[in-house]
Amino acid sequence: MIGWLEGQLGHAWQENNRSGILLICAGVGYEVQISKDHWADVRLSPAGTLLRFWIHHLHKEDGSSLFGFNQQHERDIFRLLISVSGVGPQVAMALMGAMPAAVLVEALQQGNLALLSSAQGVGKRTAERLSLELRQKLERFELPLANTSKQKLPINLEKELEEMLCALGYGVLEIHEALKTVGPLLSKEEASSSDAWLRESLRWLGRLAN
Repeated sequence: MIGWLEGQLGHAWQENNRSGILLICAGVGYEVQISKDHWADVRLSPAGTLLRFWIHHLHKEDGSSLFGFNQQHERDIFRLLISVSGVGPQVAMALMGAMPAAVLVEALQQGNLALLSSAQGVGKRTAERLSLELRQKLERFELPLANTSKQKLPINLEKELEEMLCALGYGVLEIHEALKTVGPLLSKEEASSSDAWLRESLRWLGRLAN
C-alpha cells in the first residue's frame, strides 16, 4: 500500500475529466491523479521539479489508481468523502478541487448545498447525502491552524468588488458566496488588494459556470 511519494515531475497530463502527473521516484514513474486546482499550478512547473504527495492507493478489479494530495488532512477528507455510499473518487476529487479544504469542511458541516453542488458531478441529492453522513464525523476532524485563518474583505473594497462583479453579470447571492469563499486563498498581503480578491472571485465563479 503506497501512502506517500516523493519524486521528480515527469510531465502533467489530462484525460477527460481527470488531471494528474507522472511522478518519477528512483527510476520508477507513477501516474498520480491530483485535483484540477492543484494541477493548474503543477503543470507550470518545469520537468524535474521535486514534488511530494500524500497518497491514497485505490485497488479495483481492473487495476489500481493513485490519488495525490499536498497535505495529509486533504487525503483524510478525500477518504471520508469516498466512504459515503454512491460517492466515487472522481466526485471526491471534483469536490477537493472546487474549494479549499477548510471551506469544504465548513460547507459539509453547515449543509451548504449550493456550494457543494458547484463541484462538477455533484448534484443536490449527493450534496445532501454527503452533508448528512459526514456532519458528525467532521465535528471531530481537526484542520491545521493555518487553514482556519480566513482573510476578511476590507469594508472599503466590498462595495467596489460587488459593483464590478455585478457589471459582469453575476448575481448578488453568488457574489457574496464567492467573496466569503476566497478568503482562505489569500495571504495577508493579498487581502488588502482588490485585484487579488477579484481574481480569486472570478476564478471561483468560473467553476460554477463549468
